[in-house]
Amino acid sequence: MPAPSPPDPDRPAGDQRHADGGPQQHGGHDKHAGHDKHGGHDKRGGHDKHAGHDPAMFRRRFWICLALTVPVVLTSHLVLDRLGLDLDVPGRSWVGPVLGSVVFWWGGWPFLVGAVREVRDRAPGMMLLVAMAITVAYTASLATSAGAFDLDFWWELAALVTIMLLGHWQEMKAIGQARGALAALAALLPDDAERVTADGRIEPVPVAELRVGDVVLVRPGGRVPADGRIVDGGAELDESMITGESRPVARSAGDRVVAGTVATDSAIRVRVEALGEQTALAGIQRMVAQAQRSGGRAQLLADRFAAALFYLATGTAVLTVLVWTVLGRPDEAVVRAVTVLVIACPHALGLAIPLVVALSTALAARSGILVKDRLALERMRTVDAVLFDKTGTLTRGEHAVTDLVTASGVGRDEVLRIAAGVESDSEHPLARAIVAAAGDVAPATGFRSLPGRGVQAFVDGTEYAVGGPTLLRELGLSLPAELDAPIGRWSARGAAVLYLVRLPGALLGAFALTDEVRPEARRAIVELRAAGVRTIAMITGDARPVAEAVAADLGFRPGVDEVFAEVLPAEKDGRVAELQRRGLTVAMVGDGVNDAPALARADVGIAIGAGTDVAIESAGVVLASSDPRGVGAVARLSRASYRKMRQNLAWAAGYNVVALPLAAGVLAWAGVALSPALAAVLMSASTIVVALNAQLLRGVRLDPEPD
Repeated sequence: MPAPSPPDPDRPAGDQRHADGGPQQHGGHDKHAGHDKHGGHDKRGGHDKHAGHDPAMFRRRFWICLALTVPVVLTSHLVLDRLGLDLDVPGRSWVGPVLGSVVFWWGGWPFLVGAVREVRDRAPGMMLLVAMAITVAYTASLATSAGAFDLDFWWELAALVTIMLLGHWQEMKAIGQARGALAALAALLPDDAERVTADGRIEPVPVAELRVGDVVLVRPGGRVPADGRIVDGGAELDESMITGESRPVARSAGDRVVAGTVATDSAIRVRVEALGEQTALAGIQRMVAQAQRSGGRAQLLADRFAAALFYLATGTAVLTVLVWTVLGRPDEAVVRAVTVLVIACPHALGLAIPLVVALSTALAARSGILVKDRLALERMRTVDAVLFDKTGTLTRGEHAVTDLVTASGVGRDEVLRIAAGVESDSEHPLARAIVAAAGDVAPATGFRSLPGRGVQAFVDGTEYAVGGPTLLRELGLSLPAELDAPIGRWSARGAAVLYLVRLPGALLGAFALTDEVRPEARRAIVELRAAGVRTIAMITGDARPVAEAVAADLGFRPGVDEVFAEVLPAEKDGRVAELQRRGLTVAMVGDGVNDAPALARADVGIAIGAGTDVAIESAGVVLASSDPRGVGAVARLSRASYRKMRQNLAWAAGYNVVALPLAAGVLAWAGVALSPALAAVLMSASTIVVALNAQLLRGVRLDPEPD
C-alpha cells in the first residue's frame, strides 16, 4: 500500500476514531489481488523427483523430438510396408539410428535421470518404466542395425520419447504447489524506513539497517517496518494480515504494533523492539513453511500403477526368457522378452493422467478456477469438511450501513445526509460506508479529527460530530429510550455502532454497520451439503457475537456445523490440524495473509482470487472471483477428473493384461503371436483411446448452479 506524503510528518494524529464502535475489531483485508507467478513442484504432493525440470524444458524437447521423429517414422520399414512403398534414397538406413539416437539421449535424458533417482530411492515409478522401455528399444534397435537381430524399434523409440515428453510437458504445466508464499510474506515489509535521529531529523534508511531501540516514523498509509511500541501519536492500524480482525484497531502511545501492519489514517512514531526473525510476521512465515512440509509425499496414481507395471513387465520378461530357453528357442526368448519390455512402455499410461490434468485445468481456468496443485484438485473429491474464513470470503470484507434509528422528530434521510457530510473528508472504512449509503451528502466545512473518538465538521453552519461510544461518554450523553433497545440488538449481533451528535450535546441518530454476508455464500453452503460435505465451519478473528450472527444468517446447523471465533493465525493453523485429527479431510477457503498457514496446512487450500498474494501462493486452488460457489465447482471438477483418470488407467491396465501375455508368446502354440510391430501399433491405438476418453471431460458443468 503506497504511503502518501503529508506536508508535515509531525502533524497531530489525524482521523483516529471509532475505537470502540462495536465489539468486533476490524481491518479490512489487504486486497492485493495476485496471480500465480511461482509455479513449481511441492514435495508434499508433486513430482519432487522432477526437481529442476520446468514446462519450458519439456516443451522445447517435445517440439524438437517431434521434428526428429517424423522422418524416423516415415522411413521405417513398418510404415513403408503398410503403405506399399519402397523409399530408395541414399542414407535412408541411417535415418533411424542417427535421429533415433539423438531422440534417445537428448529427448529421453530426463527419463533416464529420473529412473536413476527412482532406483536410488527404491521407489520405482513412471520414470523407471519409461527408461526401461526406451533403453531396451534403443539397445535392440542398435543390435538390429548391426545385424544381430531383426527388431527395428527406431520409430517406436522416437514416438515413445516424444509422446512421453508431451505428457510430462502438459503435466508440469498444469500442476505445482506454489512455493512463493514465503517471498510474498516477506514482501509485506517495506524496503525502507524513516528513522528519527537524536536531534529529531527524519532520515530514510534500509530496513536492514534498523536496530532495536531505533525510533521510526510511519506515515499514514505506510507499513510498520518492525515490531515495536508507539512512542508518539496514535492511529488506527489495519492488522488484518496478522490478526484476522475485521476492522482497523486504534493504537496509541504505549501500544505494541507489529511489522507489516498499516497505519490507515495518522502518523505514528514507533520504537523498534524486534527485527528480522524475531518479528510476528517472521513467525507466520515459519508457520507457512512448517505447514507446507507437514503434508508428506502423496504418490501419484500413475506412479503407483507404473510401479506395479514395472514389476509385472520385468517378471514377465524374465519368465519369458526362462520358458523359451527351456523350450530350446533362445533366439525367440530374446525377441519375446524385448517385445514384452517394449510393449509395457506406458504410452497410454503416460498420457492418461496428464491429458486429464491439462483438460481439467483448462476447463477450470475458463470458469475462473486456477488449479495450481494437481494433487489438491484430486484430494478435493474426498473432502468432508470445508472451513471458510469469514471476512472477504463469506462476507464482502467491507462494512455497510445495515440499520439506522433516529431521535424523535428527526428524519432518517436528514440524519444520513448530515452524517455523510461530516464523514465526507475521512478515509476511514466506516466513514466511506456512511457516505456510500447516503443518496445526498451535505456540504461540510471545518473537518477535524477527534483522535480515538470520531470526527467533526460544520454543516449549514451547525457543528456536528460522528463517533462511537467513546464520543458519547466524553460528551456525557446517554441513550434515549427509543434508541437504547435497537442499539442493544445491534451490539448483540456484533455490529459497529456510530452516533450522529449535534454539538454541544444533542444525539440525533445511530447507525449499525456490519460486514455484509455475500448472497452467493448461502447457495455455496447448500451446494456443498448436497455434495456430501459433512461439516461446514467458519473461522474468524472477529468477536463471537459477530461470528454467531453471520453463522445464523448463513443457516449453519447447530451441533453439526462449527464456528471458530476470536482466532489468531497460529490458532487457525491449529484449528485445521484439530479437524484433521478428528479424521476429517479439510478444505480451507480464505483470502488473507493470516489465512496462509491454514491454507498450507489443509488437505486442500482454496484462495479467493481477490485476496492477498500470500493467500494465493499458499493455496492449491485459486478462485479468480470472490464467489464462494466456486468451491462446489472445484468439488465437481475433482470428481469428474478423477473418474476420467481411473477410466484411463483401467484401459491402460486392461491393454497390458491382454498384450503382455501375447507378447510373451503364451498362445504361440496356437499360432497366435504378437509381433513387435503389431505391439507398437496397438500401443498407439491405446493412446488414441485414452486421448478421446479424456476429451469427454469437456462436458462437466462448472458454472454456478442457478438459485
